[in-house]
Amino acid sequence: MDKAGKKEFVATLNSALKDTGSIVVAHYSGLTVAQLQVLRREMKKSGATVKVAKNRLVKIALEGTDVASIGAYLTGPTILAYAEDPVAAPKVAVDFAKKNDKLVILGGAMGATALNADGVKALATMPSLDELRAKLVGLIQAPATKLAQLSTAPAAKLARVFGAYANKEAA
Repeated sequence: MDKAGKKEFVATLNSALKDTGSIVVAHYSGLTVAQLQVLRREMKKSGATVKVAKNRLVKIALEGTDVASIGAYLTGPTILAYAEDPVAAPKVAVDFAKKNDKLVILGGAMGATALNADGVKALATMPSLDELRAKLVGLIQAPATKLAQLSTAPAAKLARVFGAYANKEAA
């Protein structure tokens, strides 16, 4: 990569990292190309991005971002996984690390908060933004259905009482 290409890469990565909800740093030493392609596909499905880059260039790109605290994890062959959804990248990375012991999660960041490996794993257990939105919609709709049931319940009870009296008099 020539000097202009490096500058363009650093600028692109810097702008991407400014918009990220969370970022995961992991060692990928020992993974095959096919395994890395599987990881990239899984990340893409969840809306996350995977980058393998020189640590020196990533450290330069981290300057001026909220996630600059991950610079300490950038030693050896590292891979960056990031997404706008704070849960997407950690969830896929942790799931992939369970299947492939060659991917070792070092840490990460969520906004300005630095996370160690356990923090990334804890973040991966949380529901995604879409799941939280679905639960919220369900909670909002629940009272409306209960109100509808309550408004029709007294009439139904009265009809059953009248029906019982009618059956009693007929017998």
